[in-house]
Amino acid sequence: MLESVNSPSDIRNLTPAQLRELCGEIRRYMIECCSTNPGHLGSSLGAVELCVALHYVLDTPKDKIVWDVGHQAYAHKIITGRREAFKENRKYKGLSGFPKMSESEYDSFGAGHTSTSISAALGMATSARMNGVQERVVAVIGDGAMTGGLAFEGLNNAGAMKSDLLVILNDNQISIDNNVGALHNYLMRISTSPAYNRLKNKIWNKLGNRSLRKFMQKVRFSTKLAFFKSGSVFEGLGFRYFGIIDGNDIEELVTTLDNIKDIKGPKLLHIHTVKGKGYKPAEQNQSVWHAPGKFNVETGERIVAKGPKRYKYQEIFGETVTELARKDERIVGITPAMASGCSLNIMMKEFPERTFDVGIAEQHAVTFSAGLAAGGMLPFCNIYSTFMQRAYDSIVHDVALQNLKVVFCIDRGGLVGEDGATHHGAFDMAYFRSIPNIAVAAPLNEVELRNMLYSATLPEYGAVAIRYPRGECEGLDWKKDFERIPLGKAELLRDGAKVAVLSVGTIGNRVAKAIEGFVADTGKNPIHYNMRFLKPLDTEAIDRACSLCDTIITVEDGTVVGGLHSAVSEYVAERGFNCRILKMGIPDRFVEQGKIDELLSECQYNTEDIRKIIEKSF
Repeated sequence: MLESVNSPSDIRNLTPAQLRELCGEIRRYMIECCSTNPGHLGSSLGAVELCVALHYVLDTPKDKIVWDVGHQAYAHKIITGRREAFKENRKYKGLSGFPKMSESEYDSFGAGHTSTSISAALGMATSARMNGVQERVVAVIGDGAMTGGLAFEGLNNAGAMKSDLLVILNDNQISIDNNVGALHNYLMRISTSPAYNRLKNKIWNKLGNRSLRKFMQKVRFSTKLAFFKSGSVFEGLGFRYFGIIDGNDIEELVTTLDNIKDIKGPKLLHIHTVKGKGYKPAEQNQSVWHAPGKFNVETGERIVAKGPKRYKYQEIFGETVTELARKDERIVGITPAMASGCSLNIMMKEFPERTFDVGIAEQHAVTFSAGLAAGGMLPFCNIYSTFMQRAYDSIVHDVALQNLKVVFCIDRGGLVGEDGATHHGAFDMAYFRSIPNIAVAAPLNEVELRNMLYSATLPEYGAVAIRYPRGECEGLDWKKDFERIPLGKAELLRDGAKVAVLSVGTIGNRVAKAIEGFVADTGKNPIHYNMRFLKPLDTEAIDRACSLCDTIITVEDGTVVGGLHSAVSEYVAERGFNCRILKMGIPDRFVEQGKIDELLSECQYNTEDIRKIIEKSF
C-alpha cells in the first residue's frame, strides 16, 4: 500500500483498517531505511499514527502542520512525496533530517531546535486571519520540548489572542534522556491517574453509539479534568483541553481530530504515544534508540565499528569533570536534557546531588549556573554549541556582566555531520569572543581538553568557554596527571619561516598532517601555532609569526566571520604588519548535512585543502 502513496491525497479515502495497515508499512519502511542509514528513529516510530491522522483529516498543504524539533516527522516526509528520497535522509545532498521549508511545500516551517512550534504556528494562524485565508494551523510539540520557555511564551500569547490554533502535545514522557521537572510530573500524574482513567473508560464504554461518542468528545465531557483539584494548566492559559487519548490508535486519533478541527479558539489535544512504538528494541531502551546508528533489523543488535576503542571527547569531559569533582566540593554539573549525550551522566551517577538536568531549557541552565556561582559553587555548564545560542542574553547579563565564574563546556563545536545546518556548532567562538569577562578556548586533542578543564578551576581563570567537537578523539593516552595551561598562551607545534599557520581547536590535527606531508615532500618548514585560545589572544605568537613570515593562514572549525581570522586580522591591522592573511573555516553561509569529510571538503578546509594553500603560499 505504501508504494501507492505519493501525497496525502492518496490516503484520504482509505478505511480505518487500511490506515492501520499503512501505518504498519510506514513503520517497517522507516526501520529498514534507518537500519543502514542512521537517523532519529525512536520518536518518529512513536508518531506514525499522528502523522497519518493529521494528513488524513487536514487538507494539507493548504492546512499547515508545524513540527517541533523534527525528530517526529519521518512518516510525514515519507507520505508527502519523499518516500524514495527518504533512503538518502541526512546524507550529503540528500534530504534534511528535519522539516525544511525549501524542501517541500508540506514543510510549512523549519525545525531543528525545540519549543518553536507553538510560536511559529501562532504567527502563521494570525497571518492567515489577517490575510483572510481559510486554513487550519496545527503545532505538534513533544520529545520534552514543552519544558522550553519559548513554548510557554507561545501558549501564553495564543491563549490571550484567542487564535484558531490547535496544539498537539505528543507526550511520550522522554526527550533523549528521561524528562524531568514539575511539568513532566504534572503530565505524568494526569496520564497515569487511576481515577482519571477509570472515569474516562467508564464513560467511553457506555457510549457505544459512535455519534454519541463524537458528541461527548465535542463537549469534552469524557476528557474534562475537572475532578483534578489543580485543574488543567493549559485551560488556565486559555486553551480548551482535550485528552488524554491514545496517540498510537489511528481510529481514535482520526475521530478526535475530525471532531475538534473546526472548533474556534486555541485548543490543545494531549495524546500519549510510545517512543519506539512497533519495534521492541526501541521500546525497551528508548534513550539509546533515539538515534541508534546502524543496526540489524531482525535481531535489534546495533552495529558498532570494530577495532580498538577510541574515547569520544564527550567521555573525556565526563570522566574529567567527575575526577575534578572528587577533589573540589564546589564543582557542580548542569545540562539541559543532554546528560547522556554530553556524558555528564558519569558525574551524575557518582554525585547525583551535585549534578542537575534542568530539562530542555538552555537559558535557565545558564542563569541557574550564574546563581550557583554567585552562591560560591563552581558550575560546569555543558550545552551543545548550537543550543547555547538560545541562551546568549543570559551569558551576557547573568554571567559576564557580573563577572561570575562559570565554566561553559561547549559540546559539538564545529561541523557535526548528518544533523546539518540546525546543529552545526559554527558560531560559538565568534559569539563568545565579543563578550567581556569570558575567555574562549578550544583544545587540540583529548589531553589538552582534560588540562583545560582542570586549568579552568584555577584562580587565574574567570569565566571560560571551552569548545570541543562531537565524536572520537585523537587516540592519545590521556589518563595522566593534570597540567596547568597558562591562560591565553599558544603552543608552537612546528617552527619555520615564510608561512605561518595559526589553528585553533582539533582542526589543528588536520593542519599538522597537511604540514607533515608538505615538509616530507618539499623540505620547506612553515610555522604552526596551536593557538588554544581565541580570547585572550596570544599576541606574542602573532608578533613572532608576522616577523618571520609573509603569509599567515588561519584555520578554524567555526565561522570565519568574527572568529580566529577576524581576531588575527584585526590585531595585524592595528600593529601595521605587512602580512597577507588567508582564512580557512566555515564560510559565511549555512552548511547542510553530510559526513564530516564531505563538509570539510565543501568548505575547503580539509587536509588536502590546507596543504594546497600552504604550497601556494611558499
